[in-house]
Amino acid sequence: MKIPLILRLWEPRAGPKNSFLGSTYSFFFGSTTSGKTVNEITAMQTTAVYACVRILAETIASLPLHTYKYTETGKEKAKEHPLYHLLADEPNPEMTSFVFRETLMGHLLLWGNAYAQIIRDGRGKVVALYPLLPNKMKVDRASNGEIYYIYSRYSDENPNIEGYGEVYLQKHEVLHIPGLGFDGLMGYSPIAMAKNAVGMAIATEEYGAKFFSNGANPGGVLEHPGVVKDPARVRESWNSVYQGSTNAHRVAVLEEGMKFQSIGIPPEQAQFLETRKFQTEEICRIFRVPPHLVASLDRATFSNIEHQSISFIDNTIMPWVSRLEQSMQKSLLTESEKKIYFVKFNLNGRLRGDAVSRANFYQIMRQNGIMSANDIRELEEMNLIPDELGGSKYLVNGNFVDMADAGAWTEKYNTGSD
Repeated sequence: MKIPLILRLWEPRAGPKNSFLGSTYSFFFGSTTSGKTVNEITAMQTTAVYACVRILAETIASLPLHTYKYTETGKEKAKEHPLYHLLADEPNPEMTSFVFRETLMGHLLLWGNAYAQIIRDGRGKVVALYPLLPNKMKVDRASNGEIYYIYSRYSDENPNIEGYGEVYLQKHEVLHIPGLGFDGLMGYSPIAMAKNAVGMAIATEEYGAKFFSNGANPGGVLEHPGVVKDPARVRESWNSVYQGSTNAHRVAVLEEGMKFQSIGIPPEQAQFLETRKFQTEEICRIFRVPPHLVASLDRATFSNIEHQSISFIDNTIMPWVSRLEQSMQKSLLTESEKKIYFVKFNLNGRLRGDAVSRANFYQIMRQNGIMSANDIRELEEMNLIPDELGGSKYLVNGNFVDMADAGAWTEKYNTGSD
């Protein structure tokens, strides 16, 4: 891809910019107080991190995403708009909408930023969207104040970028979804900001793995009443016979008055299991994911899991959905289109609750004329009733009267009886 002349003439000026590109990003990613290195790869090797990222990414990706246009009575799906098909079904010929959004959410949760290249036709209409790797992207500002992007391309992961090296992309060529940050331009990685908690989870997992590889026994010393001429040979001989899970529970034979003395702390005394559970809760706290969704059911009951799930949609998914919606509208719609069209996720299905709760809710909404039969059937993903059969009629309870007319019949009755 050729570098636009205007970009080559620009000279970068001070901030806001992404100063954490490449190796300098180890300011956040890197070693921790637990001694373990935390980055996007090692973090995903932790079961709790992998579970949280997968839950959030798959939940966002599975929500219906449609392009709407404003009408006099509200909104309707804008199926004629090019974005409708791209966002709902196929953003590019190589992936589905589910995979595309799952990928962007994974980037957001691990790096704090998600990028996609916007491919436009000669009229400026969006015809395709391709994800870009966040660890290869740099954001900067030109001397005239315009933001631009520099993508480091040294492989063939994106077929729409020609050449290798640093590729300059203008603002209208990039869909940028920033996570929580300090300057409103760049997001910071949740993993990097909480790397000590993730590092401790990695350390506890590694400790448990080494403990069981050692036959589920703590370390110790071999005591000899005399002088051992070759202690290394004795140690290697002992390890070759008794070390490892495959040699667990073998009978030890000690000669020459030797004794085995354990010096390690058993896992139960070191509260190993409690530490692992706490680190799982810590990671859930980072991503604001209810622990029961990652199979941590210590505090879950049949009566509160449903409410926790609805709270998960309200307090966790909704902020992410709003972030994606507004970023897409900002980057994918022209200024004139923003007055007519908008992008919206549909969360109604996730907030419906159990069958009894939904039935009671629909009954109240139907009797008070707030919802029609077709409104309810649409939420339940059922076929609509034809309008000639009254599917779109709004009904109210016959006992309801206008407040101004309340008691009018008694006045009429009293007047006639005089």
